[in-house]
Amino acid sequence: MADECPCPAGKSSWPELVGKNGDEAAKTIGKENGNVMAFVILEGTIVTKEFSCERVRVWVNHSGLIVIQVPKIG
Repeated sequence: MADECPCPAGKSSWPELVGKNGDEAAKTIGKENGNVMAFVILEGTIVTKEFSCERVRVWVNHSGLIVIQVPKIG
């Protein structure tokens, strides 16, 4: 799987959201790219590995639900 999204759909990653609240990050992603749905996911959760141009996973920690890695389309 490539790091770059093959889908021509606007913004594809949000490095500025690392360290922010997961729910707020998901709202920001929805505002900045209406072509994707953002999902807040706790670290350690098992997820499918299939790629989707319509999905952004917002990985958060358990203690404060803070974004722990760069949200990106996939």
